[in-house]
Amino acid sequence: MLSGEKGTAKQMAMRLLLDMSATADATELLPITSAHLSGVSPLTGGLGLRQFLSRLTADPLAEVAVPTTLNSAGCDEAQFAEMLITTPNFLQYNREIVEQYSRLGVRPTQSCIPYEWEGVITEGTAAWAESNAICFGNSYCGLQTNRESGLSALACALTGYAPYYGLLIEEQRQPNLEVTVSTKLDDPTDFSILGDWIGKQRKSHWRMPYGPIPLISGLPETLNHEQKKALSAAAANYGCPLVYLVGGDHPEPDFQDRLLFSTEELGQRYEQLHPLAPVSLITIGCPQASVGEMRAVAQLLRGKEVRSKPAAGDQTPPLWVFTSAANKAIAEQTGLAGAIRKSGALLLENTCPEVVPYDKTWVKHILTNSM
Repeated sequence: MLSGEKGTAKQMAMRLLLDMSATADATELLPITSAHLSGVSPLTGGLGLRQFLSRLTADPLAEVAVPTTLNSAGCDEAQFAEMLITTPNFLQYNREIVEQYSRLGVRPTQSCIPYEWEGVITEGTAAWAESNAICFGNSYCGLQTNRESGLSALACALTGYAPYYGLLIEEQRQPNLEVTVSTKLDDPTDFSILGDWIGKQRKSHWRMPYGPIPLISGLPETLNHEQKKALSAAAANYGCPLVYLVGGDHPEPDFQDRLLFSTEELGQRYEQLHPLAPVSLITIGCPQASVGEMRAVAQLLRGKEVRSKPAAGDQTPPLWVFTSAANKAIAEQTGLAGAIRKSGALLLENTCPEVVPYDKTWVKHILTNSM
């Protein structure tokens, strides 16, 4: 690959992996079982991403070497008009990016929750980008992946290898932060706030080259999928690559600090996050909503009327629910999608609230349940 015998795309990818290896003092490459790529929306990738993908796909030998999934795109192409996007050529560029990835053999899932898809390998040595997916996979699925960027994950996908360093080494995965929870947590947003709060406690004397890795006690014995997802997704905001829960398996800890999360901390964060200005838009589904989250939304909307777009003279904010194509298909079959749409809300797939180019003439403040 390095000599170019497998094509220029794999040669470029292998050069990148060897540069990464040199930087990390890694002397070995490990074969990987899967990859997940971020960097899909024209909003975050721009012209550079489109040109880079075009250069890769010009190579007839360019193809990923392992099963590879794709992160959330910048819009729901089928409902582009309903998203009120005014950015010039956005739909065209979004379609171009997804098509280029597909030409490389990437499965165009357009989802930030690969761990909720059937047929996705969620264990073994991998190269995943997208912070919430990395943390969820490492924490609950038996995955071993570093926090890859979209570019490094693509290089790993093209070659089928990852540099052996960091979280691929068992000794580097030990808990380095003790967190005790002394308050009752129930709603997934409570867990989202906890994950975010842990990261916000970061101190200058901490030495955590691969991020905070908390061992958390005081939580219910069994967490449901939505609670686990909210916790790890929010913790990942501050570089946390995995979380451990007391009662589960974990390596011997080497704590650098001890934190206490009480009723006071939970209440303070809710108070601080309370909207101080009129809300323009409410979004649910960051990461993309699970079937359980959509069920909860549908129950809350029963008998209520909301809207999907702003209306002159009406301060009621529209409600947009973001989910994956896989979960939306289930929601269609079970009636959840119909119940959400019946209320007037907009149900979107293939995109997420973080990568949409909102029309800022009306979107000023967004309210969401996710940190």
